[in-house]
Amino acid sequence: MQETLFFQADGLRLHGCLHMPGAQNPPVVIGVHGMLSNGDSPKQKALAKRCNRMGLAYFRFDHRGCGQSQGEFARVTTFDGRRNDLVAAIEMLHKRPDLSGELGLFGSSMGGAAVLSVAGIYDIRAFVTLAAPIRFSAIRVPLSHEINPAFEGIEPARMEFDVSERLPLVHHILICHGDEDQIVPYENALEIRDAAADPKQLLCLPGSDHPISNPVHQQAFMDTSLEWLEKHLAKINA
Repeated sequence: MQETLFFQADGLRLHGCLHMPGAQNPPVVIGVHGMLSNGDSPKQKALAKRCNRMGLAYFRFDHRGCGQSQGEFARVTTFDGRRNDLVAAIEMLHKRPDLSGELGLFGSSMGGAAVLSVAGIYDIRAFVTLAAPIRFSAIRVPLSHEINPAFEGIEPARMEFDVSERLPLVHHILICHGDEDQIVPYENALEIRDAAADPKQLLCLPGSDHPISNPVHQQAFMDTSLEWLEKHLAKINA
């Protein structure tokens, strides 16, 4: 079952979709998209479908200025704002009596940095990150309209972040990253692995780029991620 939800973050109405499995009071995974994406990405929809199959709920949402959420992208997009969006989603879902309260987080690229930023604040039973940067300075592609017209009007200073101080508070994390990522270098994954607490696992996708374009890499990411979520989240209610 899919339910459309709206919630507030910093006065903006955000849009999301909650996918519920047949199981009663399931744990939930929140999916957090990257800089120029939205909650309707094929990756998010595929994760939602497979999470439901093993008894997990899945919530995918559009950050402010993206998809069906309110806000002009260039004006409202900041890292702190994206973190606040995630916090608002967590708080909303915690209030639902049809969910168990156990929480997993998936974050892609900038979304991965956002999920790392809430480590230690909430009881996260499972993390999955894909091509996540630890700090803004690690991103090799400048936020320039010459690179992508969508970046027009975004001030880089508003996107500054560094989540390295949160990493020792991260545990139960699967870190997925391509070693040929030209946007967020693979070294970010190594730093997360070295700083995070156990249990942790690094999935290196040999030869993979930032968006994991190769279907073989996509399948490896999907299968390993679902195994991780099943082991550390789905079996809680088994």
